[in-house]
Amino acid sequence: MFDLFNQLSSMLSGPLHELAYGFKHFPIIFAFFLGLVGAVAPCQLTSNVSAITIYGNKLLVDKVPLRHVFLFILGKIVVFTILGNIIWAVGQEVHRSLVQLFPILRKAIGPLLIVIGLFMIGLFRLNKSLGVIKIPNKLRDSYIGSFLLGVSFTLAFCPTMFVLFILTLMPVVLTTSYGVILPSVFGIGTSFPLLLVIFLMWYLGVSGAVLKKSRRVGAVVQKVAGVLLLFIGIFDTLIYW
Repeated sequence: MFDLFNQLSSMLSGPLHELAYGFKHFPIIFAFFLGLVGAVAPCQLTSNVSAITIYGNKLLVDKVPLRHVFLFILGKIVVFTILGNIIWAVGQEVHRSLVQLFPILRKAIGPLLIVIGLFMIGLFRLNKSLGVIKIPNKLRDSYIGSFLLGVSFTLAFCPTMFVLFILTLMPVVLTTSYGVILPSVFGIGTSFPLLLVIFLMWYLGVSGAVLKKSRRVGAVVQKVAGVLLLFIGIFDTLIYW
């Protein structure tokens, strides 16, 4: 069983590890690629799917909501930029203090993946939003609402994003002369799936029927991903506990 989990883990992490660190000597590309990886982190995956649903529906009933999408992404970029620049300004003191949390955080990842996997399979549901800011109904369809939605979704940090942004990207930020811009590039990377899906929907002229079918497929994909996360979480817990 251990060998099976080990092979599964290597199969999943190997390609991403090689691709990410293949770009480490090109900080801007590295930051963008980490953002792409972050886009499929549990918290960002949820926010991207939600944003695709919101702005995809707007596209179906009216036209491409370019300003809303832009302001949503801007909200995400602003949060990552502020967080990154705070750490960049404070420097190594924050980074050294975070190192002390590594063992605890590493142990927490396995059980968290198990919980996320069970949630994605559908064994339990969360009644409350993961967002930090609750957007009033009157603001949701406004430009300000789109910006605040991006901010809210981004503030819903999860351990995966912590590892990618704080532990992986920030050391590069602190050692790069233009590191101050890398958090913004990371934020753009996390939003790329939204831009891609909205563009494809516009380009292909996606209808409501196609979107409905894609949701059914998406439900199956979510359950498969949940089972996969469950196995990875069990493997991770067995190794680090």
